[in-house]
Order: sequence, then C-alpha cells, then structure tokens
Amino acid sequence: MNRPLPTLTELLELASVVSLPLNTRFRGVDAREAVILRGPLGATEFSPFVEYDDTESLAWLAAAIDFGWSETPHLLRDRIPVNATLPAVAEPDVEQILARYPGCRTVKVKVAERGQSLSDDIARVRATRAFIGTEGRIRLDANGGWNVDEAEHAIHALAEFDLEYVEQPCATVDELWEIRQRVKYMGIPIAADESVRKVDDPLDVARRGAADLLVIKAQPLGGIHSALDIVERAGLPVVVSSALDTSIGIAMGAHLAACIPNLEYDCGLATAALLAADVTAEPLLPVDGAIPVVRPVLDETLVENNLAARDRDVWWRERLMRTYGLLEALSESSGRHAG
Repeated sequence: MNRPLPTLTELLELASVVSLPLNTRFRGVDAREAVILRGPLGATEFSPFVEYDDTESLAWLAAAIDFGWSETPHLLRDRIPVNATLPAVAEPDVEQILARYPGCRTVKVKVAERGQSLSDDIARVRATRAFIGTEGRIRLDANGGWNVDEAEHAIHALAEFDLEYVEQPCATVDELWEIRQRVKYMGIPIAADESVRKVDDPLDVARRGAADLLVIKAQPLGGIHSALDIVERAGLPVVVSSALDTSIGIAMGAHLAACIPNLEYDCGLATAALLAADVTAEPLLPVDGAIPVVRPVLDETLVENNLAARDRDVWWRERLMRTYGLLEALSESSGRHAG
C-alpha cells in the first residue's frame, strides 16, 4: 500500500460493531453485522460475511481503510441508477418487496436457492415480470447454485421472461465458460460475481472468455482504487453491486460506480431497502430508480441503538485484529519489494 496504515489501536477506538435487522431473510440471515469505522474522510465499513476466513476478509479491511483514509478518484456522475433486489421469496411476497424500490426499472431475482425448486424460481420471476411490466428488466442471480446442465435447463425455462443476463449460474470459471457457450445462441449474457471476488485472480474469468460482463463489489476487491484497476484491465462491461452493506458500504460502491467511465447497466446498490434499520438518518434508498453519490453522515443515536451484543462485538474486534495483522504484513512485504 502506498500510504501508511492507520494503527490498530486507532481502528479499534474508531470502531462500532452494529447488527441491523433485515426486512426479509437474505443469504440465510435475519440481521446484518458490520464494523463501522470513523475515518478522517468520513465513515467507512468493514463487513465481510461471517463465514469468510481472515485471508478472504483482508480485502474488505483494505477497502474500509481505502474509503476512510484515501481521497476518491474524480467522480463522473452524482447519481447511480440502481436495480431492485428480490430475495428467494414465495410468489405472494414479490409485490410487497418490490414496492420498496420506487422507480427501479431493473430487478435482480435470486434463484437456485437451496431447498427450493425450479418451479419456485419460475413463479418468482413470473410475478416479477407481471409487477414491472414488459419494459422492465429482469436479471437472475444463482450464486453458483447450478451445475452446467441444471443451469442450461433453468435458463431455457426462464428465457420466456426476457432476461437481461444471468449472474454466476455456476460456481467455477470452467463451468461459466461452458454454460456461456451453450446459451450464447439465445442472446442471454452470462455475468460473473463470485468468480471475480472470491478467487486469487479476479481477471481470470475475463481472460478466459467465461463471462460477458463482471459484477464488481468494492469491499471484496480491496476498495475503490483496486476495483477500478480491475475494471480497466478486464475490458468488459461491469455492474457495481453491494454486499448487503449498510448505507456506509453502499456509499463506497456508489463512489466506485461514479468513477467508471462507461456504466451501461443499472447497479446493485439499492440493498439498503433490505434493512429494517441503518446507521444514518438518510439511508441510501432509491428515489426515482437511483441513489445519490454522497458520504452518509453517521447518526450516533442509530449506531447506539443497533450495537451488536457483547459477544458479537468481541468476535468482530478479534476478527479485525487478526485481519489487520495480515494486512500489515502484506503492506510491509509490498514496501520491501517496492524498495
């Protein structure tokens, strides 16, 4: 890293661990935990999912420090068009959830949920199309839940609903390459998410022609500066998305999206609508289908009201300390090589 790291003592003193309830169960959880840090440039966020190990969490801490301690590159826009995100809910719940996204013309529908069937996905997508009309856009996100044959069958079954693209239908880059070949004649693009943010080489999927576009998330890719480098080198269209962040983390994503010259797709940055509570009095909720590019101001009362339980606070602070140790070692190693 080119700048000195804030000290671990400083980070711990500036940290609050929050637990925010969700409106709808998502990714198997009913609350989103996060560490909010008060950096010199504003609030920032460290919130790798709880199942991630310390090594995978390292990029998330680098991103938090990047947003809170480094100036953002030049912004090219002040509003980001966003998509609605529909969890793997039952068909009767679709309309109620999508009503939380006023003006959004695009919906990302979660499919391939464990314990559900393709008929559940079809019913959910059909209800989504009925809600947004013929001019709305539907993209699917399988989170790698299908094998290649299952993905091909599902895409055929869901193609009648006029799909914008299918995100991470299969888990591996090899599988993405194969399913892309199988459905190319249908004109349905394949997007990569986990194959960008959960691998050692985020450019491998682009290099091997295994995706038509990339889903880019600021936290898992080490922050705005690191993600912009990946976007430039990949040479593919991108969708900037969140990782079920608080409005602080979503602001990081919005600033990233605002720096990208060609933003062809609506971005997945409206997930504050999934939260029943937030850490700012002005959460980044969509208005007329877009969110502003701003740094939300922390509401310390809301932070205090949503502090995590004592044991969870300890768990997150210990995780922060371990991850910081890895980041510090990486920084020292990079400094030696640079010298």
